[in-house]
Amino acid sequence: MSITLILLAVAAVFIGALMRSMFGFGEAIVSMPLLTLLPIPLHTSVSLIGLAGLTVALLTVFSGWRHIERPVLIRLAVSTVIGIPVGLIVLNTIPSYIITSILGIFLIGYGAYCLIKKSLSEAIDHPLLNSRGWVWPFGFASGVLGSAYNINGVPVMIYGTLRRWNPERLRGTLQAHFLVSGVLVVAGHALGGLWTADAFVLYAYSIPAILLATGLGVLLNKRIPARKFERILFVIIIALGILLLFPRG
Repeated sequence: MSITLILLAVAAVFIGALMRSMFGFGEAIVSMPLLTLLPIPLHTSVSLIGLAGLTVALLTVFSGWRHIERPVLIRLAVSTVIGIPVGLIVLNTIPSYIITSILGIFLIGYGAYCLIKKSLSEAIDHPLLNSRGWVWPFGFASGVLGSAYNINGVPVMIYGTLRRWNPERLRGTLQAHFLVSGVLVVAGHALGGLWTADAFVLYAYSIPAILLATGLGVLLNKRIPARKFERILFVIIIALGILLLFPRG
């Protein structure tokens, strides 16, 4: 790998880690599309973001530990384990261009959902998901998306929004889920043969960037209005999703 390619990959990881530490989510949603635009094998990108995401989770989980929905977290972990092998099968059997196209469509839909969810939340004054059983399909989806695309937090965020969790409960449960599912997903990547030497080289170069992004994100989170930046992030997510739909040589 050239030094230019390494720097671009590290920059993608840095931007994702910064988003994650600022907003509590968004790392893989930003980093994965950026990495797919580089001449890096998809398996290398997936395993790199899995390792980076687990590192960020270890650095951020303790700040919201007291707000965690522990019974929900346990159910999420169990259903995530069930979904991980399905995601690995998808990653190993479907051509990468199809996966990136699916990812692009998913990002467009997710970004649009996030832009309208505040209005949707204000229009609904009661939780839409009252049954505890709903956590199982969302956890399963988290396992599938986590092992295939490293987007394991999106289903949990949607679940928490529909349950009308307050921001502290949502952020705390998300961070704990990122840690638990991150360990499971990284283990799944290892057992599924996704780890490559290039992934570990890029991860080693990315560690200082991850540490810097985590500290900077926490600082910015306290000083900059998060809602304004969230809207910018969601617009960027939609733009990245559209970009992934264009064919690349």
